[in-house]
Amino acid sequence: MAFPLAAAAGGRSLLFRQLFDGDTGTFTYLLADVPSRKGVIIDTVFEQHGRDLSLIRELGIELVASIDTHAHADHVTGSWLMHEATGCAIGLAAAARAENVTRPLAHGDRINYGPRFVEVRATPGHTDGCISFVLDDQSMAFTGDALLVRGCGRCDFQQGNAHSLWNSITGQILSLPESCLLYPGHDYTGRSVTSVAEEKAFNARLGGDASERDFVGHMENMKLPHPHKIAEALPGNMRSGKPREAATAPAWAPLARSYAGLPELTPAWVVAHQSEVTVLDVRSAEEFNGPDGRVASSLLIPLPELESRASEIPTDRPLVVVCHSGSRSALATQQLLKAGRAQVANLRGGLNRWADEGFPLEGVTPA
Repeated sequence: MAFPLAAAAGGRSLLFRQLFDGDTGTFTYLLADVPSRKGVIIDTVFEQHGRDLSLIRELGIELVASIDTHAHADHVTGSWLMHEATGCAIGLAAAARAENVTRPLAHGDRINYGPRFVEVRATPGHTDGCISFVLDDQSMAFTGDALLVRGCGRCDFQQGNAHSLWNSITGQILSLPESCLLYPGHDYTGRSVTSVAEEKAFNARLGGDASERDFVGHMENMKLPHPHKIAEALPGNMRSGKPREAATAPAWAPLARSYAGLPELTPAWVVAHQSEVTVLDVRSAEEFNGPDGRVASSLLIPLPELESRASEIPTDRPLVVVCHSGSRSALATQQLLKAGRAQVANLRGGLNRWADEGFPLEGVTPA
């Protein structure tokens, strides 16, 4: 049964999620049309790929495109990884001239996902390849680094130009309806959203009565240090996030991380490789010997006893942790990882899913 996406969207026809990378202060945005389940993701971060992909898969979204507002200087995009995982398009401004882009974007283009779309607006000035994405009903816009909350992107490298940025912001962003919510590419103080009305009134660099002369004078005298990841970020983004070397897969299993961050395995994989792993059951002894049954040859250590009995767990094979639903075993998996066990995973869905998929259990009481 498909996950009820309409409920996750709060009963609305558009699902919206704002995600955050604390190391670089980067916001990532996921949009999905509920009826068609098609979606786009904006400004992914390479190191957060597992988190973002887990959310997309858990919600059952068909990703149409991974799109970036510009070639970032402070983090590497996750677009290539998302393309490899889902087959989605890689979208970036054609002006950025990056490799591996499958959907070069220009002003006025539309990126469709189901019946919905985001409109591409060229907003150069921070870089010459900056674009912003405006939702089809103009209720939301994703401004990247062109316009930030009470600020804007710098103009002192990557072909930046303060005059161009003034024209981009005033002509393409602040010309939107005043009620349009603006979502920035970054923030470092916890500000996650603003509006056209607010930035027109309160943006210290270009709001209120500020003129283009005021703005340019401000921007040309900021004297900021370069982003600390620029040496790796720019080359990486010119490859659309494609690693120079192929990533090595997990040595012992096809682990998938849940949106909660846990490494998980499916019952089917565990059944096929049961002789190669230790199955650790963390239910109570009464449950282990009760009518729900147990995985053959599994080791019982109830969750409350896990820390004191850790020495009983074999170290020569990877661990798969199980319980009735996957909840207690999730906690046990976290505890084992913190204790230094590298090869450990939670059984997704627990013994409940194991039984539902028709795999055998010892000691089951017939219904």
